[in-house]
Amino acid sequence: MTTTAQPHEHSPAHLAWLEQHRREKRQIRITQVLLLVSLLALWELAARMKWIDTFLFSSPSAIVDIFRVYFLNGTIWAHIGITMWETFVGFFIGTFCGIGIAILLWWWPMLSRIFDPFLVVLNALPKTALAPIVIVWFGAGLTGIIAVAVSICIVVTILSAYTDFRSVDADKIRMLESFGATRAQILRKLILPANRDNMLSLAKINMGLCLIGVIVGEFLVSRSGIGYLIVYGSQVFRLDLVMMGVVILAVCAWILNSLINLLERHIKKS
Repeated sequence: MTTTAQPHEHSPAHLAWLEQHRREKRQIRITQVLLLVSLLALWELAARMKWIDTFLFSSPSAIVDIFRVYFLNGTIWAHIGITMWETFVGFFIGTFCGIGIAILLWWWPMLSRIFDPFLVVLNALPKTALAPIVIVWFGAGLTGIIAVAVSICIVVTILSAYTDFRSVDADKIRMLESFGATRAQILRKLILPANRDNMLSLAKINMGLCLIGVIVGEFLVSRSGIGYLIVYGSQVFRLDLVMMGVVILAVCAWILNSLINLLERHIKKS
């Protein structure tokens, strides 16, 4: 006699917990939206009632008006596109090169002991203050801006990834070595899988750091991008243009973080 497998059914208690979890997520989203709308409404009210100086603080309606101008002439997409491109390129270069160097330091402990003080000093240096030097080295253009983004995130990536690699249980490493596992097999089968969540968290940090680096580079030398819009607005005393750039920058940061979250959920499901 053959039996067919019954589909897995959740218990009533588990279903109730899932429903409560979904309800809490909805409540959080609604609260976040209401808080944002309330802040914007208060800002607009303060501007219209002359509680704040609109020359210094602008207003949501002024930001919408100037965004409409840039949207209709199509230039806003060019500025957003160049900033996003520079951020993505800097992110991939900084993240993969940083993790690659961290693997080398884990592979050869002598190498890590040699470079440890140099990495600590580099991490302590204010990278944004060194941005003009980086741009002089790599050129006042797209390459220089990407180099600034990479310089800000790569040292953090190396130190964080290397620390995570070393934190793997030493007993597990010795057990694999007792079975004759090579260094490459330990890396592939234990070190990298054990640090999957850490590297995803590091990717979130790197995306934000790269965006900061790109904006700093655009402040200095760019003739396009969100950073250029902010600097140009401050130079011509158009605070509505400056605030529009800041708002767009915030939206872009939220989108980039959401993309990393989607990637994280996809990897955890697979």
